[in-house]
Amino acid sequence: MKIVDTASYFLENYDGTLNSLRTYYSEYPEIFAVYFACHCKDTEERHQQSISKYPAVMEAIEAARWRLPSLIEETATAYERLYGITFPIDVNLLVGGFGSNAYTYREIIPTISFALERLSPEPDHLRVIAAHEFGHAAHHIISDRAETDWSRVNWTHPLNWLYQEGIATHFSRKTAVGLAESVYYSFNGEGEEWLRFAERNAGEIKRAFAEDYRNLSTVELFKEWFSITGGKRFGYDRLAYFLGNDFVQSRMEELGEMKTVLCWREKDFLQSAEKWLEEE
Repeated sequence: MKIVDTASYFLENYDGTLNSLRTYYSEYPEIFAVYFACHCKDTEERHQQSISKYPAVMEAIEAARWRLPSLIEETATAYERLYGITFPIDVNLLVGGFGSNAYTYREIIPTISFALERLSPEPDHLRVIAAHEFGHAAHHIISDRAETDWSRVNWTHPLNWLYQEGIATHFSRKTAVGLAESVYYSFNGEGEEWLRFAERNAGEIKRAFAEDYRNLSTVELFKEWFSITGGKRFGYDRLAYFLGNDFVQSRMEELGEMKTVLCWREKDFLQSAEKWLEEE
């Protein structure tokens, strides 16, 4: 595992101008090619918005930059201890344009990136988001070790997204133990209201997702249910993470942990997920 700390360059060289921001991006072209293709608009308007926001979060960026490496190592060690896996990957620490907070790039053994301007610098919050993103990577590594036929995995299917988020949430509880339940979804200290709403309205949320699953495009569904820019239907974003956890926990009660972690390999996996989605 290699930690690529691009944030240090940003903190040392950024002077509040668009030119210095673009110079930073040009220093790490492969990293930011993925970031701007998938997670943030690469426009002057967006960059000017970011420039106006950076002063308020510079201390948090610096705190996250020096805290994350040790927490990443701690997280990787926890996965190795519990599941016997290591991570032959790059882990990028970057400063983005207030898009995604963290993400894995769609590869079998994925690169992990953390966008520090979107992260709470509190150690437990950083610990959970590291555990969650490493959970995605662990899911792939365990599946690959089990000789998964990756041609069977439909990466762009919303029920696979739902399942993957549920698996990563499960893994984060196993490797970053003993924290408030809401933190495993929010990655900050502001998720209690979100979790209370989700728990009180679980059935309605599931029915609404099923309706949107039948009627919306995958792009529309992702934005409403998985993205931090969504949440117009209920006023809370990323409620698919709560549903994903429910789906995965229901499968684990039936199949156990490892069979659930590997069940996306099965030919009838998506059909079984659709059946669960339609259940009251």
